[in-house]
Amino acid sequence: MSFDRLIKKIAETQNPTVAGLDPKLDFIPDHIKENAYMVYGKTLEGAAEALFEFNKGLIDALCDIVPAVKPQAAYYEMYGWHGVHALRKTIEYAKSKGMFVITDGKRNDIGTTMTAYAKAHLGITDIEGESVEAFGSDALTVNAYLGTDGVKPVIDVCKEYDKGLFVLVKTSNPSSGELQDRILDDGLTVYRTMGNMCETWGNDLMGEYGYSGVGAVVGATYPKQLGELRKALSHTFFLVPGYGAQGGGAADVAPAFDENGLGAVINSSRGIMCAWKKEQNIDTKDYALAARNEAVRMRDEIISYIGKIKL
Repeated sequence: MSFDRLIKKIAETQNPTVAGLDPKLDFIPDHIKENAYMVYGKTLEGAAEALFEFNKGLIDALCDIVPAVKPQAAYYEMYGWHGVHALRKTIEYAKSKGMFVITDGKRNDIGTTMTAYAKAHLGITDIEGESVEAFGSDALTVNAYLGTDGVKPVIDVCKEYDKGLFVLVKTSNPSSGELQDRILDDGLTVYRTMGNMCETWGNDLMGEYGYSGVGAVVGATYPKQLGELRKALSHTFFLVPGYGAQGGGAADVAPAFDENGLGAVINSSRGIMCAWKKEQNIDTKDYALAARNEAVRMRDEIISYIGKIKL
């Protein structure tokens, strides 16, 4: 099962984190942008080339200590097909370095349209008898508020190609409670109901370590709810955004883990990508080293709360 591969990498590196690759041009050192613009100009192609070169440096610096990366599709799509190509190359490069790749696309539709999304990001595209991998990620984030009709097509693709999905359950944004905290007629919150559905959807995708291939996105900015959901959803692996720039810390994410230090992977995007901006007297060409230093600091801080990770 797909998440078994991620769990093994987490245990191997003793690092339950994922580096978000959500690059803006402002995050990229000038020398990378200047080199790209020299060849392609200040165009969509030039911007996309800068994104990819920036990502390559980060991946090279992180691949032996961080088990996974999470590119957010929107930051690539804004540069048109050139940006989408940079996303594809980023996924391919990260996987070549042994990293687990989660595409953060938050896709949401039903039926054959959702199957198309799932096959694009996780599966194989058929071109009149020829099979081609379009993006090739290991997992995809999914907005399941259309219900089972929007999730089953992804689960079917995950079964076929040994991939995983993360369903939005309790998100890290400030207004998430407007809907997700509402109490339903049975006394449960909307987010708890969605979490319970993840447990059910995962029944046919159970893995070696007790977690299914249907994960949940649960924000670090709501530690109480994070702990509640960890106790209730014993077979659901968590993707936890909100660490660092959004205000979540190691104490906030600690409730996401089980007694073996498993059960969750914690995301940091800007904290890692922009670490070079925070270090004084740093040569901007050392941006990847700064990212590595921040990734190590984040790992050590979390491990100090949860202890050694055991399979």
